[in-house]
Amino acid sequence: MNRPQPANRRRHFLANLFCGSHISPGMSTALKSQPDVPTLDRELNKAILGGDILNAFEKFYATDVIMQENDSEPFVGKDVNRKREQDFVNSVEQFHGAKLLGEAVNGDLSYSEWEYDVTFKGGKRTKMQQVAARHWKNGQVATERFYYKGGQ
Repeated sequence: MNRPQPANRRRHFLANLFCGSHISPGMSTALKSQPDVPTLDRELNKAILGGDILNAFEKFYATDVIMQENDSEPFVGKDVNRKREQDFVNSVEQFHGAKLLGEAVNGDLSYSEWEYDVTFKGGKRTKMQQVAARHWKNGQVATERFYYKGGQ
């Protein structure tokens, strides 16, 4: 029986390993390190559920992010949208909780259905429902659009 020599066995093992993942030994491993959108989206949603909205914004949103509410004009850029996020957080007197009602990922698109329970400063306790549609690019949210019933 013709058994491969130890050095050849290693090459044979690596060739099988790489062929199984469609990466040849000479190819860059950059393909394997591309962002995993389901994991990133899950991490972002977990931060939101924990009330860590501003830190999540810094970590997960692109510098040139575009954010839009329903059919309103979009807001472009991280600085503009950071201010909007800070204004929202500062308008809340008490955050009673958030529920992630559903989520889905298809390629670089993700969708999350939310219910928030908040009391705004000078206002009454309110439950808000919305869907966030996100487009991910290079491991960050490039666009996010919120859909909700008007007047929330």
